[in-house]
Amino acid sequence: MGGVDYYELLGVPREASAGEIRSAYRSLAKVMHPDAGGTAGTFRLLREAYETLTDPELRDDYDTGEDEDPPPPAPARTWEDPGYEPRLPALDHTTRPWSAGLPRDGRTVLVPAPWPERTVLAAAGGGWLALLLPVFLLAPPAPLLAGWLLVLAGAGAALAMLGRRHLAAYRAGQAFTAELGGRTVFGSPGAEPDEVGQRLTAELLEAQLTRIPGVRIFHGLATEAGSVFADLDHAVLCGRRLVLIESKVWLPGHYDLDDAGGLRRNGHRFRGGAARLPDWLAAFRTLLPGLELRGVLLLYPSRPGEITVGDTPAEVPPMVPERFVHDIGAWLAADPSTVDREAVRTLLRQVVT
Repeated sequence: MGGVDYYELLGVPREASAGEIRSAYRSLAKVMHPDAGGTAGTFRLLREAYETLTDPELRDDYDTGEDEDPPPPAPARTWEDPGYEPRLPALDHTTRPWSAGLPRDGRTVLVPAPWPERTVLAAAGGGWLALLLPVFLLAPPAPLLAGWLLVLAGAGAALAMLGRRHLAAYRAGQAFTAELGGRTVFGSPGAEPDEVGQRLTAELLEAQLTRIPGVRIFHGLATEAGSVFADLDHAVLCGRRLVLIESKVWLPGHYDLDDAGGLRRNGHRFRGGAARLPDWLAAFRTLLPGLELRGVLLLYPSRPGEITVGDTPAEVPPMVPERFVHDIGAWLAADPSTVDREAVRTLLRQVVT
């Protein structure tokens, strides 16, 4: 902490609620962000204070430790240190067995369908002609003819309306394709020195998952409507499936979850960082109720050594890049060609980077 009081830094009392802390952080971040004239170091400290005080367990640890003598400060370390920099592992084809089943033409299918199926229009037109033929072939008497013509007029009006809807929807679909159809990546990963994990994940997603035609990747998303702050690192959409990803650069070791969902490293409770992804999952389930969602905590080592992860089923499991590509790639590739227009639009509104 370097002697900085997190409560004083955020300007809130020690009994402040999580909502008050969040509000204070958002107000300060507007003026302390490097893009607004602040320094990267100060902004990182502000974010550290926010993440600590909005996590109940970390906040309890922080409040308890205030009465103790602080440990000596650790030597400063940056990702520019010549000794070590996190990198993506080399991945071979065995990591993505699902790629063998991908469509070869790379075409995508828009849903909801941007226009009524042409077969529907053809069937409706054929039905209208079938109603018209008796007028010429049977020459019905005048009273029957008048009623028949009324039926024909109503059916013709319905057919014309269907045709207009088809044309308008077709144009909307063409506009969507022209604007976004060729793009697979939206937003950009973090550019700060301590956001190297986000940049590694962005590289991983583009190199591995864009092989799936329907995949659309989003970086830096807000979880609240109208917010200008990127809470969520990444989201990957394919068809009606969406995976949310939080990227972390943590110490090497074995990461797993206990029965209560708490993160453990080498069998002990992990206190080296906080993950907010369960909160973001809840927010995006509300935002996109029709999608099937998963969350992943993607881990990279902060120094030489290996990160391994357990197999405990969880809503937000820790993963390493190899398992992520193998498991999540297969999950998304189950419907490889579908692009959900409405979901894409909704996620684009959340992108703030």
